[in-house]
Amino acid sequence: MAELIGIDEARRRVLAEVWDPTVEDVPLGRALGRVLAEDVMSREAVPPFDTSAMDGFAVATTAGGELRITGESRAGRPSPVDVATGTAVAISTGAAIPAGTVAVVPVERTVRFADSVRVEEVPENANVRRAGEDVRAGRAVMSAGRELGPAAIGVLAAVGLAEARCARRPRVSLAATGDELVEPGRALAPGCIWSSNPLALAGQISRAGGDLVSSQTVPDEPGATRAALERALASAEVICVSGGVSVGAHDHVKGALEELEVAQRFWGVALQPGKPTWFGVAERPGGRALVFGLPGNPVSAMVTFHLFARPALRALQGADPQPRSASAVLGAPLRRNPRREQAVRCTLDAREDGWHAVPTGPQGSHVMTSMLGAEALAMVPSGHGELPAGERVRIELLEGAV
Repeated sequence: MAELIGIDEARRRVLAEVWDPTVEDVPLGRALGRVLAEDVMSREAVPPFDTSAMDGFAVATTAGGELRITGESRAGRPSPVDVATGTAVAISTGAAIPAGTVAVVPVERTVRFADSVRVEEVPENANVRRAGEDVRAGRAVMSAGRELGPAAIGVLAAVGLAEARCARRPRVSLAATGDELVEPGRALAPGCIWSSNPLALAGQISRAGGDLVSSQTVPDEPGATRAALERALASAEVICVSGGVSVGAHDHVKGALEELEVAQRFWGVALQPGKPTWFGVAERPGGRALVFGLPGNPVSAMVTFHLFARPALRALQGADPQPRSASAVLGAPLRRNPRREQAVRCTLDAREDGWHAVPTGPQGSHVMTSMLGAEALAMVPSGHGELPAGERVRIELLEGAV
């Protein structure tokens, strides 16, 4: 294995290979989680007309008194008459304000009679929402690169859009290597384990915005490994392989990728867990593909996906690939690795002095349960001895990735 590189350098090399996203129009009903590919301008004001903030009466004067009711303005059914001195128009919340209105008196501050209403004094413009108070016509309401959540989709609908121009989701192919892997639900043969990486990584791919187009389990055999990777390269632009990237006698992924002319960009990161991570680029007739060789241990696979593959998938959609990071106070002492930075799975507790990060338990790369409840990775720098409880460390928020 070549000299190990740092996490930041590895991420830099990954992002240097990313290309601009292609775009497509997506109906708003299917746009949740997609990334906006262009700035959105509102052609109309929101609201498009003056509206009432309350159920009550539109009046032409702020002074109280008894007024003759001359009409009604309902949501979707504006009043056909204007408001004049000595008159009032009954109005519903969200209904268009009749011409001549200076204020709306809430219904609870009125007494209604058969054809008239007594209203209390109110300030000018009380309970009147002016056209464009939310969004002015011609104003930018959203920028490219925004991941569309429920509120963003609601805003797009409010400005009259039925579709959003979004980055196309990157096609991802997944392969898990290992003779010992058995599909969950099947009986275990001696020396075998149930396969967890494909399902865990598939979840991370989905949450990163990737479109998983294939998933396969590959035996530890050179020909089968090469054939599986060849199929993956033909179907996707991002390939994630778990296992087979270390230096063991039955690790065939690196050799197969060399045969397939996938150019290595790095192999080996000064990281615990995740040291044997591999990354390379394939040039194909249909465009390039990014290939991530992730370690086979389940925690290592998930951590390295989060650190390296997830930023690439986000960048391929025009989203910010950089992790959300902060500092946190360690809730327990951590022994440092003298040569590698550690990504320690932690829960977070918000206190007056900021985040407090507490390790989820034993941190072995095979301890899948250490990912349960993990809200952040505490990035512990290499060194000797231990970091004491109370020390501040940098954390990367997992943002629902686990």
